[in-house]
Amino acid sequence: MPEIGQTLSHYKILEKIGQGGMGEVYLADDTTLDRKVALKFLPEAFTSDPERMARFEREAKLLASLNHPNIAGIHGLEQADGNRFLVLEYVEGETLQARLSKGALPLEDALELCRQIAEGLEAAHEKGVIHRDLKPANVMITAEEKVKILDFGLAKAFATEQSDLNLSNSPTLSVAATQQGIILGTAGYMSPEQARGKSVCQRSSQNVLI
Repeated sequence: MPEIGQTLSHYKILEKIGQGGMGEVYLADDTTLDRKVALKFLPEAFTSDPERMARFEREAKLLASLNHPNIAGIHGLEQADGNRFLVLEYVEGETLQARLSKGALPLEDALELCRQIAEGLEAAHEKGVIHRDLKPANVMITAEEKVKILDFGLAKAFATEQSDLNLSNSPTLSVAATQQGIILGTAGYMSPEQARGKSVCQRSSQNVLI
C-alpha cells in the first residue's frame, strides 16, 4: 500500500479515506491536472492473485462504460512503483449512511434521493451492469444534494453471470472472493437470489436503502 505523502506517477497521496473487501481508497492530488482524485488499490496480499487482478481490471472496464451524473466516474487504470490502482472521481460530501444516522429523512428529501439513485442504476442496467453491493455507505450526497453512486467493484455484466449455483452455504462478503462461486456483497443489503448464489438481474439492485 502507498504511504501518505508518497507520489505515484503524478498522483500525490494525501490520506486514506476508505477500505473494503476489494481494495483500499486514498485521496490524492493529480498534480498534472490540479484536481483531487480517489485512488483505489488492491491489498498487497492479492496483487499476485490472477483472479483478483482480473476482477480489478474488470471493475475499471465496467466503470469506464458508465457515464451518468449519478454515478462516480473513472479517470483511468494506472500502474506505478509496483502498485496497480484505479483513478476515480473524488466526490465530496457525506454518505447516505451518515445522513441517515442523523435521523429519518423528510419524505420529499427521501423521494428525491431515491429518484437520483434509480436514474443512476437505470443507466448502469442499460449498459448491462448490476451493482451487487448497493447500500447507504456506497451512495454519496454532495453539498448540492446530488447523488453519486460509488463502488461498482462487485458489479458483473449480465452476459457473464453464472446461474443455478448451489451456494446456499457459501460465506457472504468478499473475504474469499478468489474462490469460484463465493457470494459477494453485504449481507444486510442482498436480494434473496444473490444471497443464495443465484443469477441476479436488474431487480436485484432494488434494495431498501432508506
